[in-house]
Amino acid sequence: MIYVCIPSRDEADTIGLLLWRIRKAFESLGREYHVVVGDDGSTDHTAEVLDLYAKVSPLTVLSTRQAKGYAATVERLLRKAIELSDRPKRDGAIVMHGDFAHGPDLLADFVRKLDSGADIVVGEGAIDRHWSRGYRWTRRWSAYLLRRSAAVPGVKDPTSGFLGFRLASIRPLFEGGESILQSDGWAANAELVGRAAVHARRVETVSFAERLEFKNRPSRVVPWPMARSLWRASGVARRAVQRERAAGPQPGAEAGPKNRRRKGS
Repeated sequence: MIYVCIPSRDEADTIGLLLWRIRKAFESLGREYHVVVGDDGSTDHTAEVLDLYAKVSPLTVLSTRQAKGYAATVERLLRKAIELSDRPKRDGAIVMHGDFAHGPDLLADFVRKLDSGADIVVGEGAIDRHWSRGYRWTRRWSAYLLRRSAAVPGVKDPTSGFLGFRLASIRPLFEGGESILQSDGWAANAELVGRAAVHARRVETVSFAERLEFKNRPSRVVPWPMARSLWRASGVARRAVQRERAAGPQPGAEAGPKNRRRKGS
């Protein structure tokens, strides 16, 4: 089973099409899947769209009236995937955005890598020259800064949020009931990758083109404030990863004494 985890806020214009494309992708793969959407306090008609799809698709919706933030939503989604799974060594979770920035056609690449033995698959988004100068600069800066915080060999950009996990590799992170991610946004992605890698044997990457043209809402990225926020958050993420490494793999974790990294394409 693959659990597709989608954090979403005010994505009514794209979430329906995304769910339809995910269904088509898994029909082609011939794989069992279940979508879990975190509706993080949406104020548009996202809830109505999700209600329609829940009647015809394998879909669970986790809704909050007030926005809790990206990191809290991702945590809740992954906890739900672990709760639903009865085979964490075989089952996987793929986190992708609800605004169509992450193409459903790439799900096959993530699934194949998980099936071939990868414990973590990191989507690395290519910089598009058609993006605004400020957004391009912020993405490059975040990739450079936060890959140092995650410090996972072979991973150049842990910030995109397009991520695949074997559930056994992240289950040790969620054994307690408290929140695990100390940072938010792009930094939370890097923190999650870095901490999960402590419990993984094999980490691979998938290169992809991030799609921004489907967004009908204004970008939430304001370059200079975002850069300052990332600088502060990078230290938080780095310390969280260091604490995870110091604690080491938990009893029963799947990681061996020496993790093996391999870059994909």
